[in-house]
Amino acid sequence: MQLSTAIRPISEVKAQAAEIIRTFSEEAAPPVIITQNGEAKAVLMGIHEYERMQETLAMLKALSLSGKSLEAGKGRSAREVFSDLRRHEGRKAE
Repeated sequence: MQLSTAIRPISEVKAQAAEIIRTFSEEAAPPVIITQNGEAKAVLMGIHEYERMQETLAMLKALSLSGKSLEAGKGRSAREVFSDLRRHEGRKAE
């Protein structure tokens, strides 16, 4: 994404709001950085990009928490986890 093409003054956003919003219907539409008096003030993005960003942040948080758990010695090997899952599934089948 090139930020230089995404920067728009608020006056342009007001005048072309419908067209700008229409571009967000595209799957990979870049966000628009809105400036006021030459200073970046807000970011306007489509719902698909917003959802993708939220999912990415959730994944990063989960990775961070799991890393902290491993550092604290709370982790288990994959072999242990799968062994427990097999035992649990075996009990459900009975």
